[in-house]
Amino acid sequence: MISISADFDPVHKGHEELIKKAKEIADKKGSEVVIYMNKGYSANHAPFFTPFEAREEMALALGADKVIAIEGLHHRLILSYSVPIRLAKMHEDGVTDYITAADISLNQVKNYAQRFIDEGSFLGMPQDFPNRNVIRWYAINEFLSKKFNRKIDFHLIPEVTSPRKISGRFIRKDILKNNLVISDDIKKLLPKTTIEILEREIDNGTIPGKRNMKVLKHKMNTYSRSSLANIAYLNGKVINKIVEGRFYKEDEESIWASFRRADYGPVMTRLAATCIEEEVRKEEVLKLMRDYEEKGVIPNEQNVDKIIERAWYVAEEVDKGVSAKEANEKFRKKHDLKLNPLMTLEAGLNLTKFEAKKVHEGLDANVFIDKDNKISCEIKEKKIKIKTNLKLPSKEVTYLRYILDSRYIPVSGELIKNKRNDYRIKITIHNY
Repeated sequence: MISISADFDPVHKGHEELIKKAKEIADKKGSEVVIYMNKGYSANHAPFFTPFEAREEMALALGADKVIAIEGLHHRLILSYSVPIRLAKMHEDGVTDYITAADISLNQVKNYAQRFIDEGSFLGMPQDFPNRNVIRWYAINEFLSKKFNRKIDFHLIPEVTSPRKISGRFIRKDILKNNLVISDDIKKLLPKTTIEILEREIDNGTIPGKRNMKVLKHKMNTYSRSSLANIAYLNGKVINKIVEGRFYKEDEESIWASFRRADYGPVMTRLAATCIEEEVRKEEVLKLMRDYEEKGVIPNEQNVDKIIERAWYVAEEVDKGVSAKEANEKFRKKHDLKLNPLMTLEAGLNLTKFEAKKVHEGLDANVFIDKDNKISCEIKEKKIKIKTNLKLPSKEVTYLRYILDSRYIPVSGELIKNKRNDYRIKITIHNY
């Protein structure tokens, strides 16, 4: 099988060249061209402009033999985790060749990818890398070759640059700007079959696909800090910016501004907003990652244990007076660390006599970062809702803050009593 993996939203002349190259290789090998097409949400965590069925039809019209839907990943995982899963599926399906486009050579891709291959981690791809996603796919293909005992052959074709460099984002933006009319300039970038299918879908009202802004705004307007803390990819800073930005009305820009104020880039903003809209909880993401870790698809350097170990290591180093930045760099370079991070912590809290009479052991305590940037908890019992700061040693504060900001490691709290009969919060860090 000769494969291409893409959003194809919509299928343009650059995609047509990919399919032509794939068919050329397929004809030589007596194989078929298979498109692994994202469904549900795009690789960049956004709703699709064009429905899946229309994009599938566009790809088949240009000569692809089959389309396989990739679904359920891109509203839960960043690319450093979703790409290994997609590539592993290709291996399992018997794919022999992978086709993509870039404006750099294969040797340049190899050189850029080598650092990540050596480190065994595909996180932190620098923003200034050209064709970052191509480099990521190449590096992960090298990693998975050890698991599957073979490599999928990697083929690069030049990106189409005439009459201009083609981008699905540019095409979508232009069609929207022209009130869903495909301009003559955009038609030059699209195969005839794509134009016909796009115009039909526009007439049918299926384009453009949109977020459910009503649901997103409702949750951003009403969820408490402690509730938002359970949603994947939300750290303490962005949660506080969301709450500060209330109340969101019809102005969508105000929503995106709250994420920008929390230093979220466009891709992470889309993922975080999608997680709020779809109610993707940290527990759900973690269990999905653990499942693929057990299958050997996720590199050891990216697994959940490493994230927890790094939080503990940095907390220990900061407690010794080392800067967090230096501690993170030291952790990246050490591969033989024997760490035993705490998975349960006990925190003190302040309860009034009245509050103490209304609560009891076993109550859930949702842990979150409050508006003053302190670790707090919320306890609910019947008509009582108690919010209080938690008391922890400085090292445990640093550690727990890293965990709370990890974006997908769940933390739970439970009201307990110690030997002196004082109420405490037992905090559990979950790694399943």
